[in-house]
Amino acid sequence: MNMQTLAFAFLGATAVGGLAWVFLYPLLSGERKAEARRASVARSEPVARQTDKAQRSRREQVEGSMKEVEARRQKEKKVSLGIRLTQAGLDWTPKKFMIISGILGMACAAIALFFGGGMIAALGLAFAAGFGLPRWILGYLKKRREKNFLKALPDAVDVIVRGIKAGLPLFESIKVVAADAPEPLKSEFIAIIETQAIGMPLGEACSRLFERMPVPEANFFGIVIAIQQKSGGNLSEALGNLSKVLRDRKKMAEKIQAMSMEAKASAGIIGSLPPIVMLLVYLSTPDYISLLWTHPTGQLMLAGCVVWMSCGIFVMKKMINFDF
Repeated sequence: MNMQTLAFAFLGATAVGGLAWVFLYPLLSGERKAEARRASVARSEPVARQTDKAQRSRREQVEGSMKEVEARRQKEKKVSLGIRLTQAGLDWTPKKFMIISGILGMACAAIALFFGGGMIAALGLAFAAGFGLPRWILGYLKKRREKNFLKALPDAVDVIVRGIKAGLPLFESIKVVAADAPEPLKSEFIAIIETQAIGMPLGEACSRLFERMPVPEANFFGIVIAIQQKSGGNLSEALGNLSKVLRDRKKMAEKIQAMSMEAKASAGIIGSLPPIVMLLVYLSTPDYISLLWTHPTGQLMLAGCVVWMSCGIFVMKKMINFDF
């Protein structure tokens, strides 16, 4: 009993001492007063200086420019067929594109009917050839043009930076790029010069580059020029930083491409195996496999296989494509 009493007494004294240390010691030792004094000394009073006002004004101008550019991008989010043709580098009208697509679809449907493929196969082939194939080719041309543009854009920005540092105006530096740059960068910068020549401000003309070349790098270039035209600043330094960003993004894209090549090769092999096997079986025993497009049940099975293969290819494509 004596040991239990001593133990309880010791624990009670420890608890009371801990509470006293937590609540009473700061009041008795003056730590709170010292902390409050240090906080009052360290607190900086706001001083209205002219430089702070200038920096605040410039920041507000930059934020306003960014909001205007973003609002314009949201309004122009839906891309028409005419703009897509321009982005692909074609001088066709939408009417001409639709006529060619219709002719291609009807020709493929006629070929399917001529070889006895049936109405379902003819309609499916006509839809694929008249609607899917032309837009796939349009997307391919657009991506190839964007790739060539991104390959030459960092060097063009470096040329503009060197021209500005040498004392040339921004417009003259853009003219130098338009004279010596490869396609499609040359035609895009010529479009900027022509747009500015009819009275549009240079910053807005550069911002419209994103409409014809919808890549983030073109948007970066237009934003830098537009902000500099409105709020001023060291343009050569801003474009130099932009050039470094463009080259870093290019390196990242090449690294992603190298890392995803194995998956792309696997997807290509898996997607090409069924058509190759089908062709080999047709060459060896055509009567055995011709039921797929001569019998109604075979046509239905063939259509289902095409749908499921397309879904698998699209899923694999989404898995190996990266946005950054």
